[in-house]
Amino acid sequence: MLKSKNFPIFILLLSVVFTFHSCNSNKKSVDNDLSEATLKEAFKEKFYIGTTLNGRQIMGGKPEELEVAKIHFNSIVAENEMKSARIQPEEGEFNFSVSDNFVEFGEENNMHIHGHTLIWHSQSPDWFFVDKDGNTVSKEVLTQRMKDHIHTVVGRYKGRIHSWDVVNEAIEDDGNYRNSKFYQILGEDFIKLAFEFAHEADPEAQLYYNDYSMAVPGKRAGVVKMVKKLQEDGVTIHGIGMQGHIGLNHPDIGEFEKSLEAYGDLGKVMITELDLSVLPSPWGDAGAEISDNYDYDDKMNPFPDGLPEEVQQQFTKRYVEFFELFLKHQDKIERVALWGVNDGNSWKNNWPVRGRTDYPLLFDRENNAKPVVKELIDLASKD
Repeated sequence: MLKSKNFPIFILLLSVVFTFHSCNSNKKSVDNDLSEATLKEAFKEKFYIGTTLNGRQIMGGKPEELEVAKIHFNSIVAENEMKSARIQPEEGEFNFSVSDNFVEFGEENNMHIHGHTLIWHSQSPDWFFVDKDGNTVSKEVLTQRMKDHIHTVVGRYKGRIHSWDVVNEAIEDDGNYRNSKFYQILGEDFIKLAFEFAHEADPEAQLYYNDYSMAVPGKRAGVVKMVKKLQEDGVTIHGIGMQGHIGLNHPDIGEFEKSLEAYGDLGKVMITELDLSVLPSPWGDAGAEISDNYDYDDKMNPFPDGLPEEVQQQFTKRYVEFFELFLKHQDKIERVALWGVNDGNSWKNNWPVRGRTDYPLLFDRENNAKPVVKELIDLASKD
């Protein structure tokens, strides 16, 4: 039995333990309340809300970033690891190690899985277009190589990957076909062939055409004309992906809405590759041609140590405006996908000027939700 002179000390210790336990219990309760307010819960009746995963994340190198993806997003797309140069660097030599992990992660977390991309001029392997002597291949050879690649990749994930960017960035801003190697050898038929091969490989997968600067009137007209022709020819194409590489002042949101409506008349719409750069653009518009690069200049990197409050508010307001538009047209939209998990792994830090510090995503470099996340969750709950 404790002596009476020690009893007050015992009571004090009990009080401290009880207070500590109570504080921790309250903290746990608050954390649980916050964790329930997630983007995927807020938008679950509207459209899929997605994010992009890079190779390091997919292979488990950034578990804290994967945790953000699991908590807030219900759709995923691979940033680079399923592009043809990565997945078939040499003819007939396929490397599925990363893409297999990507698909397994999506399945384990009950996510919508989007494949990106089957045919794209920018990250295709050089061998695709030449023979062993370095000469440009014939139409027949390129057609067979496309078929082999698409059947192998799509066939491997038949019934597991729900939708694909079949062709990426084939139309210029003026509405004309891009003069890519695919176009030079096969003409516009390369697009038709790609969609036909993808549909053969997995008749249940949803098939999309994806491109940037989709609010530009000339590109809008060109894409609509192309898709209508494909549909008239009986080609299976389910929808159009509008890349969302936006800035504080571009594109014009009214023009973006016109495009969304026009594409929605042809099929489903996905808002893809969404990020909001707060940095000045060397050319003043919203392109996403990755071959365009500019030398570093301090004036092009105005916020190396963080965003001023005024810019942060502009950032939040701009994102909210676009999500208001997405909610307005939710009947047309299948998915809205951010191009990255957090600011630190965004491509915008190195494009179009390498070495800058940009803040284009919804989570900061420490994986903390920015104020805009709560704004978007509140917005969705009111809709």
